[in-house]
Amino acid sequence: MKKIIVPVVVTAAVTSLLTMWGFSKLSDKKLFLSGNNDIPIHYASNTGMTATQPVDFSPAAEASVRSVVHVKTLTQGKTVLAQDPFGFYGPQQYRMPDQMGAGSGVIISRDGYIITNNHVVQGADQVQVTFNDRNTQIAKVVGTDPGTDIAVLKIDGSDLPYMELGNSDNVKLGQWVLAVGYPLNLDATVTAGIVSAKGRAIGLNAARAKSGAVESYIQTDAAVNPGNSGGALVNTQGQLIGINAAIASPTGSYAGYSYAIPSNLAQKVAGDIIKYGSVQRGFLGLTLVDLNKMTEQSAEQYGLSSGAFRDAKGVLVQSTVPNSGAAAAGLKRGDIITSINGVSVTSANQLTEQVARFHPGDKISVGYIRSGNLANVSVELRNLSGAGSVGKGASMAYSGATLRNLTDMEASNLGVDGGVMVTDIANGSAAKRANIQKGFVILSVNDEIISNLSDFQSAVAQANDGVQVGGMYPGRRGMYYYGLNDNNGGSY
Repeated sequence: MKKIIVPVVVTAAVTSLLTMWGFSKLSDKKLFLSGNNDIPIHYASNTGMTATQPVDFSPAAEASVRSVVHVKTLTQGKTVLAQDPFGFYGPQQYRMPDQMGAGSGVIISRDGYIITNNHVVQGADQVQVTFNDRNTQIAKVVGTDPGTDIAVLKIDGSDLPYMELGNSDNVKLGQWVLAVGYPLNLDATVTAGIVSAKGRAIGLNAARAKSGAVESYIQTDAAVNPGNSGGALVNTQGQLIGINAAIASPTGSYAGYSYAIPSNLAQKVAGDIIKYGSVQRGFLGLTLVDLNKMTEQSAEQYGLSSGAFRDAKGVLVQSTVPNSGAAAAGLKRGDIITSINGVSVTSANQLTEQVARFHPGDKISVGYIRSGNLANVSVELRNLSGAGSVGKGASMAYSGATLRNLTDMEASNLGVDGGVMVTDIANGSAAKRANIQKGFVILSVNDEIISNLSDFQSAVAQANDGVQVGGMYPGRRGMYYYGLNDNNGGSY
């Protein structure tokens, strides 16, 4: 006769009856099912467990949508000259069509300053912002920074619904976040997710800016799509902790991972643009390599034992840049940087983000390991040209030319949005040999439009075979081009 096994379902009521009949509590006893080779069923204990209430996102969501705007851009079509590919008619003129774009932005002040992404407004001839209540204004682009993919817009207003800034350093893995923006040209949209990683780099800014690129994204699984760029990443208190900037996707649409620029970095960059007209970034003057990319053979080249670099947590110094703050402070090849101002760093991305929050002339504390010993040193940050100054009239040197940003009045008088003016030329320099004179206004580098020193630095850093600058002399007609060559390596 075939044996029939009847499944046993134990409920609270059955447990009580068994107890009344003299059986001990099932939670204290192993229960065996017939025919299962005596495999025990274990009952989980609720010791130490506390009941939690579900998170209510509605207050943060309702407040956030008032502070996030829809950014729409217009890039006017241009007439271009192209060669007839068959050679019958010679060069032909073609009219490129107008291009429309869209993204999001976050109001950060009562008087109308807005943070968005550089890639949202780059090259646009007109920028329009629309509030959640349909109020629409034309916005002015105050400044951009390709290195961090941040841009600042300005609209008129005196009591606008700005978003409170949170501290992105306090963001923790697994915490709930909201992504707020205008994806796919929809109205204001809120999605929820958790922080799935920190300190991520995906190479976008490095491709855009080369020198001065900073990537240390907050990674989340909140759904983000095209149009969310420049929108807000918000914690459950409704505070801004990031600016949504990118997604990782094989299709171009959301596939599970989105990336936001930490609010602490975005705030510093936006503050520089508003105050100085361009980003004033301090550099340590180090070339770095992550320890997890080292091998035992490569570690030996830096005087490190296999155990030393595998057990250490930090970033290895490959070399120091001459005339940099790091060189002056005595940091050298083979040192392992462990912290910046007490904040632990375990990758070049994290270190770069921490340093990017400071200006030339700021002093920071750098923790490092040398020969197995932990030490600390104070480093005064400098800019790429080795200077330690910051300000609206900050200058830099390149190929023997001293450069500064155009003032707003100068730009207005020349009918341009921005540029870089040559204020001095060194004898015997590449700039002197190119016949550049004082007063020349640089408007482009290798045909890339520039508006300030930060743009200039990024553009020359991307040049491999020399630099071609274009611009004008105030009061003279026409455009002038000059070839320069200068080797300024990028550094952190």
